[in-house]
Amino acid sequence: MAKENNSLTTEFILIGFTDHPVLKILLFLVFFAIYLITMVGNLGLVALISMEHRLHTPMYIFLGNLALMDSCCSCAIIPKMLENFFSEGKMISLYECMAQFYFLCLAETADSFLLAAMAYDRYVAICSPLQYHTMMSKKLCIQMTIGTFIASNLHSMIHVGLLLRLTFCRSNQIDHFFCDILPLYRLSCTDPYINELMIYIFSMPIQIFTIATVLFSYICILFTIFKMTSKEGRGKAFSTCASHFLSVSIFYICLLMYIRPFEEGDKDIPVAIFYTIVIPLLNPFIYSLRNKEVISGLKKCMKNYNIVK
Repeated sequence: MAKENNSLTTEFILIGFTDHPVLKILLFLVFFAIYLITMVGNLGLVALISMEHRLHTPMYIFLGNLALMDSCCSCAIIPKMLENFFSEGKMISLYECMAQFYFLCLAETADSFLLAAMAYDRYVAICSPLQYHTMMSKKLCIQMTIGTFIASNLHSMIHVGLLLRLTFCRSNQIDHFFCDILPLYRLSCTDPYINELMIYIFSMPIQIFTIATVLFSYICILFTIFKMTSKEGRGKAFSTCASHFLSVSIFYICLLMYIRPFEEGDKDIPVAIFYTIVIPLLNPFIYSLRNKEVISGLKKCMKNYNIVK
C-alpha cells in the first residue's frame, strides 16, 4: 500500500507486531492488562500523593510528576496500538503521528529531568541532612518542576516542528508499533540531516546533564554512606535510595539501548516495548511496594474511605 513517488504521504500504516489472529488476541489482552495496571498504578500514586499531606515533600512531588508523565507516555502509545490489533487499515494520519511523538518525547524528556531532580534530592537528604529544608525548599522544588515541564515542552516542540519540515513520498508503512522518529526519517524524501543534527544539539546535552547529575549525586551518596559508622544509619540510607536507584538504572540502560541502533532498522522494537510500555508499568511498584510512607499513606486513605462509606 505504498504511495506513489509523485504524491506526498499524509497517512501512515503502523505495521505493528503480527497478523496472526490468535497472537493478535493474545497480545491485545496482554497489552490491555498492562495499560489498565499502568494507569491505575500511576494515577493512583498521583492521587495518593495529592491527598496525603505527609507526602507533600520534594521527593514525592517529583515522584507524583514522574507518575503523571508515565501515564502520559502510556496514553500516547498503547490506545492506538490496541486499536490497530483489530483495525484492517492500521492507519494513522500525519498529524496524529506528530501528536503521538510529541507526547512521547514530552514524557521521556520530563522523566530524565525528574529522575535527576530526585537524585539531587537524595544527595541533599543524605549528604547534607541538616541543610535539607534550606537546600530543597518547597519554592526550589516548584521551580524545578515548572522548569522541567517548560524544558520538556520546548524540546518536544522543536523536534515536532522539525519533523513537519520533512516530506514523505516513499512507502507509507512504518515498521513499528508507534510513530517513532527514526522510522519517520527513513521514510522521508527530504534529507533529515538537520533533524539529526538537532537531536545531537538539543537531546544529547539534556541526557549528558541528567546522567551527570545522577552519577554525581550517587557518587557523593556512596562516599557519605561508607563514612557512616552506624550499620543502622547505612541501612536506612541504602533503603532511602534503593527504589530510585533501581528505577533510574532501568531507565537509562533502556534509553542507551534504545538510542544506540541509529542506522540498524527497526530491530530495537523489543527495547522500545520495554522503554515505552514496561517502565511506566514498573515505576509505581518500584516506588510503592517497599516504601513505608507510601504504604502508610495508602492504608490511611483506605481507612478514611471505609469510615466515609
